[in-house]
Amino acid sequence: MPAKSRTYQPAKVRAALSAQSEALRAAVHLLTAAELDRPTRLGEWRVRELLAHLAVQIAWLPAHLDDPLEGRPPLDLPQWTARLGALAPLLDEQARARTAEEFAGDPASVAAAFDRAVEALLAALRRPETADPARRFEIRLGSMPLTEFLVTRLVETVVHADDLAEALGPEPFPHDRQAVAAVTRMLADAFAERVPGGAVELRVPPYAVVQAVEGPRHTRGTPPNVVETDPLTWIRLATGRTGWADAAEGAALSASGERSDLRAHLPLLG
Repeated sequence: MPAKSRTYQPAKVRAALSAQSEALRAAVHLLTAAELDRPTRLGEWRVRELLAHLAVQIAWLPAHLDDPLEGRPPLDLPQWTARLGALAPLLDEQARARTAEEFAGDPASVAAAFDRAVEALLAALRRPETADPARRFEIRLGSMPLTEFLVTRLVETVVHADDLAEALGPEPFPHDRQAVAAVTRMLADAFAERVPGGAVELRVPPYAVVQAVEGPRHTRGTPPNVVETDPLTWIRLATGRTGWADAAEGAALSASGERSDLRAHLPLLG
């Protein structure tokens, strides 16, 4: 578990979110009508519903930045990760409603709708209050620092850009490097908090190293239990896009030591 909670620099988070959103926008502009109706790995969602969900998440900040605070309980990033699954029915309802309203038409109209969400976000990110490390922002699950809320938008844009790439295949999505770094670190920290201990060292080079899982704590030398994987595989494991066995069999994951099988603790986020 990290010795202290990780802090995120507002300017770097805003820049990463802007770049990742722009990369998504560029991808949406290339979609054909047939691609919009392709299935995704997200249940019954087609690419249309996926984009509609992304538009809701991208536009959430500008839609609610001026909302007054209601005194909701504090919420940190590991708690957000653990509780997000409870909102799945609501998120599905929102995506379907947004699809019917703005994402049911031809590729040009879908791209225009996505543009509106991205432009609203970019305008909000230029406002001075989004650079204030003390500014708080409330969502249904609680109240968090605004910069940490923006990290949740990085999770949405990175994870769902990967969903989009999987639906379209075979080319990988051109993620913003700092966006992937922030999401990798956040999910590694959430794992260390959910499964505290020092028996296993989780390595996700070049972005994250955490210790977790009950058992003898490693202090020096080579840890007896080591799990190592790449950032996108870790993100897919943590969000349920990839199973432990599939990652191990595909050589995207190495695990050594009797405590290194982490499948009972994953995914972190549904």
